[in-house]
Amino acid sequence: MTRGELREAVKLRFLTDFPFYAEECLKIRTKAGEVVPLELNRVQRIVHDRLEAQKAETGRVRALILKARQPGISTYVGGRFYWRVTHSTGTRAFILTHKDAATDNLFAMAKRFHDHCPDLVKPQTKRSNAKELTFGLLDSGYQVGTAKAQGVGRSDTIQLFHGSEAAFWANAEDHAAGALQAVPKEAGTEIILESTAKGMGGLFYNMCQAAIRGDNGYILIFVPWFDHDEYETEPPKGWHPPEEFGEYAELHGLSPAQTYWAWAKNAELAAASGDDPGKITWRFHQEYPATVAEAFQAGGADSFIPSALVTKARQFTAPLQDHAAHVLGVDIARGGGDKSRAIDRKSRCAGAIVNETWDTDDTMEIAGNIARLQERHGFDMIFIDMGSFGAAVYDRLVELGYRKVLCPVNFGGKPSDPRRYANKRAEIWGETKDWLADVGGAELPADDESLHIDLTAPTFQFNSNQQILLEPKDKIKARLGISPDAGDALACTFAQPVIRDDARKHRGRGMQKAESSYNPHGW
Repeated sequence: MTRGELREAVKLRFLTDFPFYAEECLKIRTKAGEVVPLELNRVQRIVHDRLEAQKAETGRVRALILKARQPGISTYVGGRFYWRVTHSTGTRAFILTHKDAATDNLFAMAKRFHDHCPDLVKPQTKRSNAKELTFGLLDSGYQVGTAKAQGVGRSDTIQLFHGSEAAFWANAEDHAAGALQAVPKEAGTEIILESTAKGMGGLFYNMCQAAIRGDNGYILIFVPWFDHDEYETEPPKGWHPPEEFGEYAELHGLSPAQTYWAWAKNAELAAASGDDPGKITWRFHQEYPATVAEAFQAGGADSFIPSALVTKARQFTAPLQDHAAHVLGVDIARGGGDKSRAIDRKSRCAGAIVNETWDTDDTMEIAGNIARLQERHGFDMIFIDMGSFGAAVYDRLVELGYRKVLCPVNFGGKPSDPRRYANKRAEIWGETKDWLADVGGAELPADDESLHIDLTAPTFQFNSNQQILLEPKDKIKARLGISPDAGDALACTFAQPVIRDDARKHRGRGMQKAESSYNPHGW
């Protein structure tokens, strides 16, 4: 290969292989002040692979990146966009941050990329000032702004948009209606919003929830803190973690170095807030989350079902229980953007066979969906939430001949154990919590973030009679922007004990029940 051919081969690889380009052409400043090549770390490579997969599938990138603190995501996106604008014509990148200092830092990073870029791929500079870097022959450019200013970026035509710390933007909805809309729905365009969490609610939280449910065309990329190579510190000789940290380490498969790092970081956060350093603080969960649900929590408010129980269930594989009753729980949409949800449960396993969402308010269609599932799986019992449109769905299923396998669930009805619970809804959620905490284990779908979030969404209190009272659904929706439909669907399966149909020969209409023994969980 001649020198000229080698040069062209290298230029082609620079054009198509960002990790290679980054290491060879981009320079960053480390925390120690050294200027070194941008060699992608583990988190950055995970993000890169997910973005490239979406781009290959859809032709463009629409991504939300929920992150722990300082894994290098802003650096990665900044480098990615510099690569794009310097290798294409008529491409403009816009970076919007939450405060002036962050804006200055990201733009200084872009200028550092340009200053150290090898002549082989360095474009001619047309304009360089405090907020803009443009390349004349390419007619491309790189611009930054701060979210405190309303309307920033609104009038521009943007192909690449990077929103940094989007959960902390001022005027967030205005920017969503302005700058985000300035990016056309064309092949090659990219919108990447990245942020640490800021509790529940707000633009970034709402967009992440919509992405989890597949409602907005974005993908949610979440990388837990322990996937970051730097977040580990070798413990002193003889150190043993407090009990809660030992359980946390076992749950997430942490090494001793990762466990000690987490304990030390939590101690820093606890000292600042006056919390017990032996307990994992809500702030540690938010800033260094192990799950999406941990990141989006209500500022220290206690969920009725702890996130750790759900995480454990997502990692558990339940033994087969062929003798156990097979039941279906259905939470019916109440309108206003809610969706109906259906989840099955058989003994210690839930959502393995049926875990469906129906985006419709048509009661006939919902009843048809339930009938279809019954004909296919022959459930021993179908529990239906009777709120709002639930009664109409129930009546239609009765008309179709399914009365003997239907159990209506009235959330506001009397509980079986009025000493503990204020109403039926609190009781069935209590049964769900007990099921998850049982020493025999419980299994939930490993990849279902929406179920995890829904199960940990409700808070609780004790009423004047010392009964457990769950946070009402309308208050959850007002606080979080979501209704915990999946959690309610699963909870419905605990509305009453189920008699097992041992024969299971007759699917659908007129199912005959066989006498058998049972327990409240259908085990």
